[in-house]
Amino acid sequence: MRKLSGIFLVGLCLGAIGAVAVTASHGTSAPEPITVAEAATMKTDSPSTAPSTTPTPTPPPETAPASDPGKAPEKKPAVDAAGLDRLVRGGNVSAVVFDRQGGAATVSVHADRGYTSASIVKLLIALQVLERNGPAADVQRMLARSDDELASRFWMSYGGTSIVTRWAAKLGLTGTRAPTDPGRWGDTRITASDVVRIYQYLLDHKSSTIMKALRDATERGSDGFRQYFGIPDAAAGRPWAVKQGWSCCGPTRMLHTSGVLGEDSRYIVVVLTEHPAKVDYATASKRVTDIVSTLLG
Repeated sequence: MRKLSGIFLVGLCLGAIGAVAVTASHGTSAPEPITVAEAATMKTDSPSTAPSTTPTPTPPPETAPASDPGKAPEKKPAVDAAGLDRLVRGGNVSAVVFDRQGGAATVSVHADRGYTSASIVKLLIALQVLERNGPAADVQRMLARSDDELASRFWMSYGGTSIVTRWAAKLGLTGTRAPTDPGRWGDTRITASDVVRIYQYLLDHKSSTIMKALRDATERGSDGFRQYFGIPDAAAGRPWAVKQGWSCCGPTRMLHTSGVLGEDSRYIVVVLTEHPAKVDYATASKRVTDIVSTLLG
């Protein structure tokens, strides 16, 4: 009995020591399996071996561009060519938004694609007439009401196609071309990037006569066409000044909106569009307004 009791006592002692060891082990290492499981999940979706009792630190996911305080995170462009093309189904669109405060274009889509100018060329006609001390009041009326009769009179009296070639050279308009038919000023060829340059010149040289006319643009043109599509309809209360353009009677319809938007004329906005002839003007006008709304974001 004494021998059995001694063995029994030794067993009890060893059992107690083992229990303490097990209890101590659970108390100090409980977080470790969680840490290892999280690391395994972040590292790979494939089966992994059993975690060790001493896990190695797991590097965080790669976020260097966002976490680097000296480098702004990259942003996906809000406007792209494909997105704008979808708004003019079966047609063409070009758009430029130039931030005068930042000194750079924030949007530039098909900026050098050529279009028939329609009434946008009246900006060059106005520059020519005013430079030669022509009637300022008539120039303002031509622009504000998009008056074709006045434009034709000025075109014939102040140089015709030479108006376009002269001002294209003076302003560095690389994509602007005089019409092949000298009597059709509306067939002048333009690009969105060139129209931006025209507005830069007007604003830099403080052409108050022209800019006032563009701020006073009437809702209806002299031919009755509603010319508040595009920039005016999308402005959402911001100040604007515009010269619009529209043309008919061909396989396609041209519908252009151009001008400045915001306090101190901060943004130059130019949208040139060409639509299939089967698209009516009301639909085309809405599409141009939708494009400007997209550009303004």
